[in-house]
Amino acid sequence: MRSGDRAAMFEELKPMMAQVTPEAAIADAQAWLEFLRGRSEVREAPIGTVGYCMGGRMALRMAGEFADAVSAAASFHGGNLATGEDDSPHLAAVRAAGELYIGHADNDRSMPPEQMARLTRELAEAHVRHTAELYPGAAHGWTQADTPAYDEEASERHWMRLLELFGRVLQPAAV
Repeated sequence: MRSGDRAAMFEELKPMMAQVTPEAAIADAQAWLEFLRGRSEVREAPIGTVGYCMGGRMALRMAGEFADAVSAAASFHGGNLATGEDDSPHLAAVRAAGELYIGHADNDRSMPPEQMARLTRELAEAHVRHTAELYPGAAHGWTQADTPAYDEEASERHWMRLLELFGRVLQPAAV
């Protein structure tokens, strides 16, 4: 996708993205969980969630808001994860019972070092199992192969980390 096309796309998406408030995201997650629980082909088992950019905020929020359901959550190049605002995602994440993985972009204006430190410190103080990892040289959006921010090495590492987390934590129960 050309950068001009991408800019136009985000101009169109911005108003919709603004509607994804913490309350709306929680309501959507609740509906998703109820849908899954109501499906006969879905077994009772740990749930994992993953998010990129603003989805990373949602993954961490869901891990805390639905601690009884979410056993693993991952956020990659998530922005504004530990702000000073009352609705900051880290305030929900500190209630997580599952394990969290946070992959930070080294060059990301939306997630400065102060927020990285706040997130790590508050998760540790709350005794939440977590790993926070900095991807040196990576820019915000490094996992998106159709953008200039794409970093193949960092993207491959993120897949390894995600698959390891989900493979270890979301193992099927012995029958």
